Amino acid sequence: MLFSPYLGRTYSEAEIAAAINRYEDRVTARKCQNVFKEAAASIANGKIIGWFQGGAECGPRSLGNRSFLADPRRAEMKDIVNARVKFREGFRPFAPSVLWEHQQEYFDLAIPSPYMLMVADIWPRKRSIIPAVTHIDGTGRLQTVMKELNPHYYQLIETFYEMTDVPVVLNTSFNVKGEPIVETPEDAIRCFLGSNFDELYLGDVHVVKL
Repeated sequence: MLFSPYLGRTYSEAEIAAAINRYEDRVTARKCQNVFKEAAASIANGKIIGWFQGGAECGPRSLGNRSFLADPRRAEMKDIVNARVKFREGFRPFAPSVLWEHQQEYFDLAIPSPYMLMVADIWPRKRSIIPAVTHIDGTGRLQTVMKELNPHYYQLIETFYEMTDVPVVLNTSFNVKGEPIVETPEDAIRCFLGSNFDELYLGDVHVVKL
């Protein structure tokens, strides 16, 4: 039986709106008609997004509720996220989040790894397809994304897959060097203003800098 790590508090639309209003001179926001299509299209177009959904994860990894997400197909994306967003050393790798149904197409691992705690070989034929999440030794510390565990994150990656034919996104924790992972909507906005990622999604609200 799967254990759900999403044990953090969920924030209401009113709380998200209140946080945005506190920074109305620095950000603008609108409600998405389809947050999955908009966010997936942004990732596919090379943007780095902050993805803030539901309750935060417990444990040592960000698992799709407090995450930075980017396109794993772009080899340069690892260096861009490290330098521009995370402010950390360029050799540091990023994790692939993969839909469970497609995991064995990309990884030599036949069991789920839903908590991003296992390292597996990426099949050699797939390494050039997802270079931004392929470590120097051809491995990836993968997160298996299962519909029953996180339907929102699953739907986002599924939509990205429909657009790109790649069922994987680059996932890293929603924080910068020296800071904890964001918890509240206000934490997420402050991190957005202090970093260089492109867009922020708070639930189904799309936030950009003025």
